[in-house]
Amino acid sequence: MVTNHKPGEDNHRPGTYVEVGPRGGAVANSRTVHIDRGDRLPPTQESGHLWQYRPTAKH
Repeated sequence: MVTNHKPGEDNHRPGTYVEVGPRGGAVANSRTVHIDRGDRLPPTQESGHLWQYRPTAKH
C-alpha cells in the first residue's frame, strides 16, 4: 500500500516524492522533489495535496 505524507513532515526515507491529490490521485502540473536524510517535505501547490514516495528503479 502506498502511503501519502503531509507537507512539512520529516524523518521519512530519502528519495523522490511526487505531489498527489487528497486521495492519492494525479494532479495537473504536479511537482517532483528529492529529499535527503533529515529534510522536511516542502509545501504543496494547493492546500489538501499530499506527497507520495516513488522508489527509484533498481538495475
